[in-house]
Amino acid sequence: MTAVAPRIEPLADDAWLVTLGAGADPATNRRVHGLAARIGAAAPEWLVDLVPAHSSLAVFFDPAHGSAGGVRAWLLAVAAEPHALPTGEVRVVEVPVAYGGDFGPDLEPAAARLGLDPDELAAAHAGAEYTVAMVGFAPGFPYLSGLDPCLALERHSTPRTRVPAGSVGIGGAQTGIYPREGPGGWQLLGRTPLRLFDPGADPPALLQPGDTVRFRRIDATEFARLEARQ
Repeated sequence: MTAVAPRIEPLADDAWLVTLGAGADPATNRRVHGLAARIGAAAPEWLVDLVPAHSSLAVFFDPAHGSAGGVRAWLLAVAAEPHALPTGEVRVVEVPVAYGGDFGPDLEPAAARLGLDPDELAAAHAGAEYTVAMVGFAPGFPYLSGLDPCLALERHSTPRTRVPAGSVGIGGAQTGIYPREGPGGWQLLGRTPLRLFDPGADPPALLQPGDTVRFRRIDATEFARLEARQ
């Protein structure tokens, strides 16, 4: 996808939204993370927070240390520069997942729709490397890019009212993990015993935008052992 010119528009009295493209294009998302890394490294006095999305970056600022116009002008200059990828070592997080059965009630029907054996679907899903494109929907919910297009699955037409915490699913062309119990319509393939969101931790979310995620298949026994440690 050809890079588009950055667009900056107000998000709130103390925030600007920098848009670098549209949709969930991985190349655009890398530009978003690259821009966030450069702004973070510059650490202007007015910077309060950076919130990356698939194709945009929300920049929150302290009006006491920078005017809206001044911040916008600074962002325009930085966003117009060539977008390098984030510098430094990318954090890799291994996420253990038990697939199928009560852990992943949609594994078998999803595999049938894709023309795969359930074990083949689990292996293909766990065998890829993913990037946390953004965190949203619910606190700590990671949207992961890198799913094989052949594994894309439509969401349920009627969402479940209860999805267990740690459920790993596919929604369209993305995969993700439910950090807490709640409603949801993604196709559930498995579940991780890891706690993805802890309000008392710093940061509260286990997975951060730009992280690399690798799934590791585990059985019910290891799930129980790891869950007991949380």
